[in-house]
Amino acid sequence: MEDHHFKFSPSVIVIPFLSVLVLWVVFWWGIRFQIDLETFGIYPRTLKGIRGIFFSPFIHGNIEHLYNNSIPLLILIAALRFFYREQTFSVLGFGLLLTGLITWVIGRESYHIGASGLVYVLVSFIFFKGIRTKYYRLVALSLMVVMVYGSLVWYIFPNVKEGISWEGHLAGLITGFAFAVSFKTPEYKKLIRYDWQRPDYDPTEDKFMQRFDEHGNFVNLPTPEIIEELPVNMHATTSEYDVVYDAVENKYIIIKKNTP
Repeated sequence: MEDHHFKFSPSVIVIPFLSVLVLWVVFWWGIRFQIDLETFGIYPRTLKGIRGIFFSPFIHGNIEHLYNNSIPLLILIAALRFFYREQTFSVLGFGLLLTGLITWVIGRESYHIGASGLVYVLVSFIFFKGIRTKYYRLVALSLMVVMVYGSLVWYIFPNVKEGISWEGHLAGLITGFAFAVSFKTPEYKKLIRYDWQRPDYDPTEDKFMQRFDEHGNFVNLPTPEIIEELPVNMHATTSEYDVVYDAVENKYIIIKKNTP
């Protein structure tokens, strides 16, 4: 795969911006009209709590909670759209639903709200998918995600921090890993520019490598011993012929010029 598959488009900025804007509008709407939106969150193993699978990612308890999710979502959705364009909406849409469903099954009897589960989906998917592709640009992206967001792994365990939904975080991590394994992407391969990059490259057949001895010292070519002469009329003028040196065969060849 060539790097032209990674193309910047306005959607790389528009999609994450609109996604985060929706979260802030919902938060403002709840404060403006004094609506208790937390009751629309996921309440595990109850029929009423199922609606939280669809609504909970858009609900946040306070401004700090919203802010802490907004910055990672802006960065990670933009990275997802740029590097995994075809999988963007599948990861976002199914990621929200599956994360919510797992949280509804394993969660404590409490309301679970916030988009942090989606953050874990994105971190998990981008990291594991990049490692699986073995493509150097995506592996580098995976390492950057680990460097910036690697500490999030601690919050998938219970009792690390009071008031967080570690079940939602764990559900997002599992979902992202499942998507990284199941979602198909192109065969990412580095463009081959030189013969030595090919898997079947044999250095013993390389004319340049043959210039080196067993100690790695460069050895000059011997003086050409063979002069290959094509049938030449010795009485013809020399302007009718060219002398060409064949570096591969280490010999001179006399060829007749093409006459118009």
